[in-house]
Formats: sequence, structure tokens, C-alpha cells
Amino acid sequence: MTALSIGRGVTLGSAEELEAALRHIGATRYHSLHPFHRLLHGGKLNKGQVQAWALNRYYYQSTIPIKDAVVISRFRDRATRVEWRHRIEDHDGEVGSEGGIERWLKLFVAVGLDEGMVKREEGILPATRFAVDAYVRFVWDKPLTEAIASSLTELFSPGIIKERVSGMLASYDFIDEETLSYFKPRLNQAPRDAEFALAYVKQHAKTPEERRKVCEALLFKCDVLWSQLDALHHAYVLGGGIPPGCFEPHEQTYAVGKVA
Repeated sequence: MTALSIGRGVTLGSAEELEAALRHIGATRYHSLHPFHRLLHGGKLNKGQVQAWALNRYYYQSTIPIKDAVVISRFRDRATRVEWRHRIEDHDGEVGSEGGIERWLKLFVAVGLDEGMVKREEGILPATRFAVDAYVRFVWDKPLTEAIASSLTELFSPGIIKERVSGMLASYDFIDEETLSYFKPRLNQAPRDAEFALAYVKQHAKTPEERRKVCEALLFKCDVLWSQLDALHHAYVLGGGIPPGCFEPHEQTYAVGKVA
């Protein structure tokens, strides 16, 4: 079975078959496979290209707690709302404590971006905005089990986080441990969240059709992540053209292999 073959002709007859299909999707469709990530983690981008990635990725990161607030608003069950709530706290922090979004902002200082511009969401690519906003719309419109399933990319994130941290620390002299402080807590947070979401969809997707829809939700989320990298790769690596009004790095060299 391939990820693309999960359709009406495929019968997922049990929760175990569902989990196997979800893990197969991660192995074949997760954005860790995108060429842009290989360049980023391998030290093959210049500083301007890393800036473009950080700026556009922030729009996604800062929208995650908004997405999770939408999900919480749909749960009638208090215990499930409490369980899901820490996702927002992980990103937004609490009064007097730092959250993931604040830690992400440290990256902007390191790469030389203006924090005010970043917070104002200036210069992000149209494809970034469309993809991220579509994700929020998805969790509002779709059945709750599918909304939960779309978060299951967290099953695969520890691997890419380890690769990103080690690769960027080794490759870029403007990156250090503090710069990448967002990622270390995610090595524990993401598996915890994925475990709950996986158990939820295995319990609540009770028919083959419902299980197929769960797989489609994860495929959608993989497309959300992949499309953001497609846009970055086209505009800032391949030289396909930066849309008007979007971030223009000072380093305009598109040749791969240079670290500014």
C-alpha cells in the first residue's frame, strides 16, 4: 500500500491497520523529505535564505495556538479540553513563563531579522499564508476526529527536529544552542501530544470510511507543510521570483552551497 493508494478501494479494517497507514504516510509524505529541508539542514543555504525560512515558518508556528483554540472550542468533554489546552500553553506560555513562540523569536535576532516586522507578519509568501489559513479552516470545518488527525504530523517531528538542530549548529556560524531553543522542548511535547491524538483517532474512527478520512486528514496536513517549502524553494533557492511585497533578503545569491 502506498500513501496515494489510500482511497475508497482500500479497506482499513482495524485500528491497527489505521495506525500502520498513518505511519506509512509519515514515512512517504512528511516534509522532512523536501529538498529545501535537505539544503537547510545540510548548511547549503545562505543567510538570506535562512532568514526567509525563519520568517515564513513563524507564521505557521504563531498560528498553531489559534488552530488549537479552534479545536478546543469544539470539544464538549471537559477532560479532553484540559488535555488539549497544554498545546496552547506550550506555544503561548503562561503569565511569567516563556512559551515556544517567544523562543522562536530568538532565531530572528540571530539571523538579523527585525522582530517588529516578524510580529506584524510582513513579507511572508502568499502560499505560506494560504496554506496556514487553510489549516485553521480545516480544523473548524471537518469532523472532530479528522481535525485531531491532522495534528498527527507530530508523530514524525522528533526526527526532523534532531536533524535540524544538529545540522544547523554544525553549518551556520550565526546559529547556536540558544538560537534553536524552541526545538528542545518539542522533543518531549510532540510525542506526548501525538500519543493522545493517535489514541483518540484509533478509538473514534470506527468504520473503514472513517479511518480513510483520518488518513486523508493527515495527507492534507502533510500537503500544508510541503506547500510552504515549495514556495520557499521556488522563490528563494531556484530564483523563480519573489512575489511583490514579500521579504527581499540582502543576500540575493541563489546558488546553493554558500553560507553568508
